[in-house]
This record gives sequence, structure tokens and C-alpha cells, in this order.
Amino acid sequence: MIRSKSLPYIGPFFALIVLLALSRAPLPLSPFLIQAEFVVLMCVVIAVAARHAPDLQKANFRVQHWIGSALLGALVFVIWIGPDRLFPGYRHHLIFENALMGTVRPGALPESPHHMALWLRAFRAAAIVPLVEELFWRGWLMRWMIAPDFLTVAPGTWSASAFWVVAVLFACEHGSFWEVGLAAGLLYNWWMIRTKSLADVTVAHAVTNACLSAYVVAAGKLEYWS
Repeated sequence: MIRSKSLPYIGPFFALIVLLALSRAPLPLSPFLIQAEFVVLMCVVIAVAARHAPDLQKANFRVQHWIGSALLGALVFVIWIGPDRLFPGYRHHLIFENALMGTVRPGALPESPHHMALWLRAFRAAAIVPLVEELFWRGWLMRWMIAPDFLTVAPGTWSASAFWVVAVLFACEHGSFWEVGLAAGLLYNWWMIRTKSLADVTVAHAVTNACLSAYVVAAGKLEYWS
């Protein structure tokens, strides 16, 4: 029974990981088709999960602090790009680029800034990834660590071990950007505890990713989408 309760929370996250791996493989498809299939499949997965995850029901998934969530998201964006802006080459240090954390791969954007693949990639980053990640990290894992029957644990319940483990794992998920990932994880965890709202922390995460997407397109910094 516990497993069936967890599936709508962890299923979309693992679907995201699998599709990310496939999208990086040398597939005989155009960038547009790769992004389009990614977005469509993830939207289907999220729609199915939303029918079974109580935290995504309309009665529960409500933003209470729009301004605070948006400001926090913008702050995390500044923290994310700050070190590389202040210290060029900073991220090529061994503690960031290594066999465990991987390397930063800049890549190249399509020649046209209006390329549909860009818009789909931005949509994926700003709308799909925040919801899926927050559902997993702070909607499920942060509560599951307190009690396996996690739905009996109120969203945003404080636990020092859950707080730090989720923040560290969230950092590891971001590879060579682990230190800013850790800062983001700590701030998102704090906001979850402060607001008790999965919707609010999802908005904060979405604002961060939307700002990063705009920065990627404007500055050609594709490494922030890696």
C-alpha cells in the first residue's frame, strides 16, 4: 500500500531521468522532435500522477505566497550564476569537474533564437522540471524520511536529518554545479518548511529555472541546461 502511495511522487522523477538520458543519446531525430516528445511524454506522466497524488489536487496545490516565492526563485538564480560571473573559470576546478561529478559541457544553441526546440527546452525547464523535482524531493522524500507512510506527515514538517539529506542529494543531482545546487536545496527546503506548501516551493523553483532559461538563451550559456 505504501508503495502505491509513493508511485505518483517518484514515478515522474524517474521518468524525467530516463527521458533526459535518452534526449542526450545520438538519436536520429531533429532537436525539435526530441524536445517535443520529451514534453508530451512528461505531460502525460504528470497528468496521470496528478490523479493519484493528493498534494497535486486542487484543494491542496495552492500558492499562498506568490511574491515571496518569486523573490526566492530570483535569489536562487542569482546564487546559481554568481560564482561563474564573478570568477571566470571557477567551475573548472577539480572539486567541481571530476570523475564523480562530471564536467561542464557548454554545447551550442541553435542559430536562430526563435528555434522551436529552444522554446520547448525552456518550457521543460521552467514548467516540467520544477514540478517533478519538488514532487519527489520535498513532496515525497522529505516526508518519507520521517515516516514511510509519508502522507501522514504534513508537508513542510521539520526534521533535521530529512532537511540535510534532501539538500545534499539535491546538490549531487546537479553534478558540477553541486555547490550552488546545495544552496538551492537548502533555500527550497527552508521555504517548504516556512510555507508548508508544495505549490509555493514549486513556484520558487519555476522562477529560478525560467530565469536560467532566459539567461541561457540571452548569453548562450547552454551549460546551465546540461
